[in-house]
Amino acid sequence: MEKTIVKSTLFNVAEIELVYKSKLSVSTRPRITKSVEAYEILKSIWDFDQIELREEAKLILLNQRTRVLGILNLSAGGPTSTVVDPRTIFAAALKANASHIILAHNHPSGDHTPSKRDVALSIRLREVGEIHEITLLDSIIITKEGYTSMADAGLI
Repeated sequence: MEKTIVKSTLFNVAEIELVYKSKLSVSTRPRITKSVEAYEILKSIWDFDQIELREEAKLILLNQRTRVLGILNLSAGGPTSTVVDPRTIFAAALKANASHIILAHNHPSGDHTPSKRDVALSIRLREVGEIHEITLLDSIIITKEGYTSMADAGLI
């Protein structure tokens, strides 16, 4: 026996709305042209009381002219790791109409040397970004005493 679709159930679906709201004019947004500029912005927003306690990941979203559209707190984990979900990264980047992204996370150990997993994730994000025409400009590891830019180090 065939099921009859009731007309009223055809339109019982979720509505999806894409919205990006900014109260700042484009000219007042910081522009990032080198890793040290990204690091200075990250330092200004990172909770340095927590930097040696738990690993966190953040995402800087940039427009075509590398002006900051916003910063997303991606995740907070424990003392040795945090989850970085590529779907969350690209959902945010697409919603903000970002042309470029910079991934950042801290190492609570104080050693800002990238691990093999850090490099592998960054390469994967760069490759996925290419499909969406969103460039991963850098992947930065920060600590209280400094940072490492994987782009500057030639790792991505």
